[in-house]
Amino acid sequence: IQKNMVYTCHRDKNCQINKVTRNRCQYCRLQKCFEVGMSKEAVRNDRNKKKKDVKEEVVLPESYELSGELEELVNKVSKAHQETFPSLCQLGKYTTNSSSDHRVQLDLGLWDKFSELSTKCIIKIVEFAKRLPGFTSLTIADQITLLKSACLDILMLRICTRYTPEQDTMTFSDGLTLNRTQMHNAGFGPLTDLVFAFAGQLLPLEMDDTETGLLSAICLICGDRMDLEEPEKVDKLQEPLLEALKIYARRRRPNKPHMFPRMLMKITDLRGISTKGAERAITLKMEIPGPMPPLIREMLENPEAFEDQTDSNESALPPPPPPPPPPAVVVKQEAEDEDDSWATENGSEPSPEEEDEDDDDELGDDERDRASDSDGEPWGVLDNLEGSRKGFAGRTQ
Repeated sequence: IQKNMVYTCHRDKNCQINKVTRNRCQYCRLQKCFEVGMSKEAVRNDRNKKKKDVKEEVVLPESYELSGELEELVNKVSKAHQETFPSLCQLGKYTTNSSSDHRVQLDLGLWDKFSELSTKCIIKIVEFAKRLPGFTSLTIADQITLLKSACLDILMLRICTRYTPEQDTMTFSDGLTLNRTQMHNAGFGPLTDLVFAFAGQLLPLEMDDTETGLLSAICLICGDRMDLEEPEKVDKLQEPLLEALKIYARRRRPNKPHMFPRMLMKITDLRGISTKGAERAITLKMEIPGPMPPLIREMLENPEAFEDQTDSNESALPPPPPPPPPPAVVVKQEAEDEDDSWATENGSEPSPEEEDEDDDDELGDDERDRASDSDGEPWGVLDNLEGSRKGFAGRTQ
């Protein structure tokens, strides 16, 4: 009996019930069941009861709540991102007609503007990093390593979040809006279509500012970067960022649990684009009339990006530092040994004039050593953080 229904027979309540006719009269079928011994107490009043119970057990909404510490972390990262990277709706867009209709090798006017804006973006990324909880507790060397390794990743992520698919344009922090052709001519070259494709892949994720900030922080604070002094400490700083992004993304999209892993996969894509960007920088150096802007040059001098390059490309790496000069005591001892040897061979002491000449030679070596040291690598600014030359090292202080 389904739902306590009462059946009636439309004939004389004596219908023939067999395998063929059993569905023609429910009343007579039920009576025959009782006659052959079916218990009335065993009658199921709701045939779907079991199925409903199963559904209620399976579909249980899962709640995602941030702990107090993670909530504070999310707020700090989101604030750091928003205050160093204004959203698209906050910008007053403007365009330029420079080489907007056809691709050329390089538009120097667009390159000058692009390099200027990129330098400002790098400064903002350094500021963002310094505001991340725990970042400044790392050693100066690790801060610089992380910034150099991830700066291009974050720069690409930021510019791609300002992609407008309807116009196929990207907008920079001052509002300058360039189409695909202009981005190519500004210096992106063969990298252009790869960047625009990545920007299109971000659209379905519908990331907000908080998620972009957290993903940027995860890109930056990553213990698998080369030459870190304390990779375990970096990994420990990254763990709460990963947990915060996972909970925040799932709380924002409870019906789309796959969005968090899809966001993390974009980090791999960004690293691939950065590697291509470093390769593009090699050819770009030969196209621009002057040197690369200092901060852009330092950002691109990333050993990870050049690890698999050929010998010709490796020449773009900064030269190793010159060996330190021998201590004064050793120099003096070597000079005395030479004097003793000269005296043994010649049977007399060297003249005062010859001693003066030896002193002059030693002084010349010292001066040459100091001159060699002063050339330094781009990161030699670590030796003098308050020096006039500005770099990542100076900005981490």
